[in-house]
Amino acid sequence: MAGAVDYSIFNSNVLVCQSKALKGLFTKIRDVNTSSQDFVHHSKRAMTLLAEEALAEFPSEENEIQTPCGPCPGVETMDMSTACAVSIVRSGDALLESVRLLVPEISVGKILIQRDESHPEKIPKLFYSKLPKEKKYILLCDPMLATGGSAIMAIDCLTTKYQIDSRNIIFANMICCPEGLRALHKSYPQVKIVTAMVDSHLNEQKFIVPGLGDYGDRFFGTTD
Repeated sequence: MAGAVDYSIFNSNVLVCQSKALKGLFTKIRDVNTSSQDFVHHSKRAMTLLAEEALAEFPSEENEIQTPCGPCPGVETMDMSTACAVSIVRSGDALLESVRLLVPEISVGKILIQRDESHPEKIPKLFYSKLPKEKKYILLCDPMLATGGSAIMAIDCLTTKYQIDSRNIIFANMICCPEGLRALHKSYPQVKIVTAMVDSHLNEQKFIVPGLGDYGDRFFGTTD
């Protein structure tokens, strides 16, 4: 991770995780020689760090608690009964697992969007969505932000069908790129993005470079 890079030039509402542990974890999950079992192990560790950072971006209030030795300033975190973790199926389910391990009580929603791999722009298509009723805050989960097409379509669905305020949506992803950040900012500048890595660019096939390949295939063991 290049800490000196100002990622706000791509999207003014992006937060890049700063954990030193991520460099070693990403070295493992990026490596083409890493086994499926090791990919799952190291990616789960990385996704836990990302999930903690994303959850911390929900509203909180400052308070004061009493320790055994005296008063101490702190924060009161949001009641998660007002939130919903929404995965973009299938890759998003991997990140959703990490969120639910940290916050078992959070509600779950699903959005199924698939890219048309035969189209040069890899345009997305919405097939299915379902969310619990009366949820105010959304943590949208998808490990990769490439062109931004799937994320934008998912947020379109959240804001129109489910009437979610875009200011109350946090989009968590493991790897993104400038093209995706710009596209999402253009469509939804108020959506906060929490990511573990910002990679260089998209190649002609619309894959993130250097990236790690297809996250879902590597996590669920469905590579050829």
